Amino acid sequence: MTDIQVFMSVSLDGVMQAPARPDEDTRGGFSRGGWALPYADPIMWEGMGRAGSLLLGRRTYEDFYAVWPRRSDNPFTPVLNASQKYVASRTIEEPLPWENSTLLRGDAIAAVAELKEKLDQDVMILGSGELVRSLMGSDLIDAYTLLIHPLVLGEGQRLFADGGPPADLRLVGSKTTETGVLIATYRTRPRS
Repeated sequence: MTDIQVFMSVSLDGVMQAPARPDEDTRGGFSRGGWALPYADPIMWEGMGRAGSLLLGRRTYEDFYAVWPRRSDNPFTPVLNASQKYVASRTIEEPLPWENSTLLRGDAIAAVAELKEKLDQDVMILGSGELVRSLMGSDLIDAYTLLIHPLVLGEGQRLFADGGPPADLRLVGSKTTETGVLIATYRTRPRS
């Protein structure tokens, strides 16, 4: 059975919305997009290439596809292009445009549970906050690597939203970048 690992940039107050670009996700009138850019550090890229496959929600898949295949200036581009990408969506249509992409049809929780049982390599979720939050309550996430940025945004969608399921986590590793980002990896503990 494979591990499902979340790799997510968050602010100190837990906001994960639109870290990369001002226009990335303006839902709810969010105007602070691109907040993670001043904290970029090569150490942050190290963790992104660890998993054998990627799991993405529709929004993140479409956003990544619009940007990454054409970014020849970034060492992570070949990793993303070559990775097997699983896309959880009820609305996207096949064929998927990005190489090595597979659509997970129907209920995301059931599809990810099946994927978790059949794969023999770890799967990493990048971004895809709605997908992550939907999987949290079903004990399908095994680890979180959080890139905790040293700023408070005061608004925006949070990874751990009010009213979400509880989680008992154990810190298994951490490091700090030169820009002050704390990269903390937590393993989930089974709920009793």
